[in-house]
Amino acid sequence: MGLLGGGLFAYYVYQAVFSPNTNFETETVTIYIPSGTTYSGLRKLVDPLLKNTSSFDKIADKKGYSKNIKAGRYILNKGLNNNEIIDILRSKNIPIYVSFNNQERLENLAGRVAQQIEADSLSLIKVFKEVEFITSKGFTLDNALAMYIPNKYEFFWNTSAEQFRDRMYKEYNRFWNDKRTKKANNLGLTLNEVITVASIVQKETAKVDERPRVAGVYMNRYINGWKLDADPTVIYAVKKHTNNWEAIIKRVLYKDLKLDSPYNTYKYKGLPPGPIAMPDISSIDAVLNHEKHEYYFFVANVENFGYHKFAKTLTQHNRNKKQYVKWINEQGVRR
Repeated sequence: MGLLGGGLFAYYVYQAVFSPNTNFETETVTIYIPSGTTYSGLRKLVDPLLKNTSSFDKIADKKGYSKNIKAGRYILNKGLNNNEIIDILRSKNIPIYVSFNNQERLENLAGRVAQQIEADSLSLIKVFKEVEFITSKGFTLDNALAMYIPNKYEFFWNTSAEQFRDRMYKEYNRFWNDKRTKKANNLGLTLNEVITVASIVQKETAKVDERPRVAGVYMNRYINGWKLDADPTVIYAVKKHTNNWEAIIKRVLYKDLKLDSPYNTYKYKGLPPGPIAMPDISSIDAVLNHEKHEYYFFVANVENFGYHKFAKTLTQHNRNKKQYVKWINEQGVRR
């Protein structure tokens, strides 16, 4: 009887530890364990995925996992046993790729990132706008968006808001290598000013191959002391003034050009206080490597949509502009 009892116990232990204990039909499932999760909370997450939760409890307790839950993103394969499941949940946090681009404000960036990592948008925007951090790194609230270089980055899902921000500052410094920094210095621009110009270029044209030429126009104006006269900055100024960031403005009106805002480059010389959007790397490099030419004007090319017609003189530009205004009026675009 003793031998039989011992055999049954050994069999039970073997079953609890080594028998498959998954209860899903797909080849894999992904489980997200939030920071601060207790064992009871973990149990609610895994219960639908297991055939036998009580055997999982015993092995989790035996291996010390029940008192040391690890937050993160984990992938479980079909047919795993309790021992394998617990080993994965305590040591194989799988990274994710976080990507973002073309965000107009820090608030938009926070919302985009919050869709991809555990940190929510409120905690992200709080650390993005933390004045002590911003000023210590040489930024202002107006240009802090420049610190976030759009790309695809590897993170753990359970990254905190502060960890995300601090990592982005490291990536900013990595992006601004000696070569890029030297080019910015040669232009007489700070790194953040380059990004401000790039944000205007980004808004002006979606054509990557045209960006160096557009950047050349703005650098010609800037270097020669002209106002930038950039429509995208006026659109940004209107949105900021009305606090209507969802507005879609396809046409800048003459009344908009009178708006008293440091972002209105028809009214004030020099650069706006910060970027009007998040430029991608092609726009930043377009400024650093802008075309050297004698163009000072450009307008949308209605004969080759997406591109622009460039002009050296105002007379040439007005001819090009007349064609564009005729076309946009025919489309019925009033705003």
